[in-house]
Amino acid sequence: MANNLFIAFEGIDGSGKSSQAKLLATKLESMGHKVYLTMEPTDCHIGSLLLKILRHHIKADHNTIALLFAADRIEHLLDKQNGIMKKLSEGFTVITDRYYFSSYAYNGTHTDMDWVIEINKMSAQIRRPDINIFIDVPPEVCMERINTNRATTELFENLDNLRNVREKFLEAFTKLKHEENIFITDGNRSVEVIADDIWKETERYLSMPAHTGV
Repeated sequence: MANNLFIAFEGIDGSGKSSQAKLLATKLESMGHKVYLTMEPTDCHIGSLLLKILRHHIKADHNTIALLFAADRIEHLLDKQNGIMKKLSEGFTVITDRYYFSSYAYNGTHTDMDWVIEINKMSAQIRRPDINIFIDVPPEVCMERINTNRATTELFENLDNLRNVREKFLEAFTKLKHEENIFITDGNRSVEVIADDIWKETERYLSMPAHTGV
């Protein structure tokens, strides 16, 4: 049976995915699992450049941004010290806050989604998540949370864009439903109810045969 999993949390900004990723990590650790919690963009040199773009410190074309995310993802997977593949080989369950579906949705809103999927094909070949968990929250609710909790907003954080991104997430899930394990949960409920939903799904995967890799 699977001792460790690779889990990707997805959702539009303000959906609560980061909080749910932490809650799942804590739950797994309490049951004796080794857990590595990570996120994208990463803190490597490419990820740091992306953060500057997202925070309006640098301007870049949307095609460039999509390519940078794809490159950052390869580093995230293959870094010799803290890469996803390294951590999985060491027996950690890896939980990432965003993975390639975020690129499909966010970058795919501003450029051709099929091209975005193509430039991320290597990441998918290296390691698909055992579960892609999408926390679905109305964009209006997310925008209200962002405006309440943050002094500034990032590049993609406006209501019209979040509406489009949510639709692109759903489009990507439909497009890749035969290749990916996708779990969609209603994020417009209490934190505890959402966490329980996610745990039940995770527990189901923990009882399945181990992933053999690529």
